[in-house]
Amino acid sequence: MNSDTEPARDCALCPRLSGFIAGWREREPLWHNAPVATFADPRGDEHVRLLVVGLAPGLRGANRTGRPFTGDYAGDLLYSTLGAFGFAQGRFDARPDDGLELVGTAITNAVRCVPPENKPVGAEIATCRRFLTATIGRFPELKAIVTLGKISHDSTIRALDGRVTAHPFRHGAQTSPGGVAVFSSYHCSRYNTNTGRLTPAMFQNVFAAVATYLRT
Repeated sequence: MNSDTEPARDCALCPRLSGFIAGWREREPLWHNAPVATFADPRGDEHVRLLVVGLAPGLRGANRTGRPFTGDYAGDLLYSTLGAFGFAQGRFDARPDDGLELVGTAITNAVRCVPPENKPVGAEIATCRRFLTATIGRFPELKAIVTLGKISHDSTIRALDGRVTAHPFRHGAQTSPGGVAVFSSYHCSRYNTNTGRLTPAMFQNVFAAVATYLRT
C-alpha cells in the first residue's frame, strides 16, 4: 500500500479516531476497523478519469467491510448509480468479495478512518487531507471529481489549492479548481434520502452531468 496515498493500518495521526477504532477492534475483532483504502478500477491508475470523494467510512459500513460505501445504505444508492452510467460493472452485494468492479473510476473518503457519530472534527479533516491530495495526484488521467457533501467538497477544493469561497458547495454545481472538474452533490446517506433532501433522481442527474462531461 502506498504510504503517500493511504494511511498505515495503525495510523495514529488523529488520536481521537485511532482510539475509537481501537475500541471497536476489541468489540468486533472480525471487522476491518482500520483506515479504508481507495477502491479503484482494477486495470490500473491510468484508466481512472473519475474520482468520487465521500466523507468518511460508516461504522457498520466501510469500517466493517474495508471497502468504501460497502455495507450501508449509502453504498446501495452510489453503486447502483455508478452502474447505471457505466462507471461500475458486476453485481453489488454490499460485500468486498461481491465481484463488483469500477470502470474508469475510483472511490475514496476525505477522512479515511471512521469518526464517532460520523462527525470528524476540523483538525482530523485537515490532517487526512495529505492522503486526499496524494490520491488526487495518483491518477494521471483524472478529469472529474464528484464530492459527496460539504465537508468532502471543501476538503477537495483545498486539496486542489482552491479557495472554498471561490468554489462554494452547492448540490448540482460544477467548478474547476486546479484544472479538474468538480461536481458537488448532497451525500447519499439514508438521512438525506429519507428527508427528501436528496432524491435518487437528483443524485443521478449529477452523474449524468459527469458522464456528459467525460464524453466531451
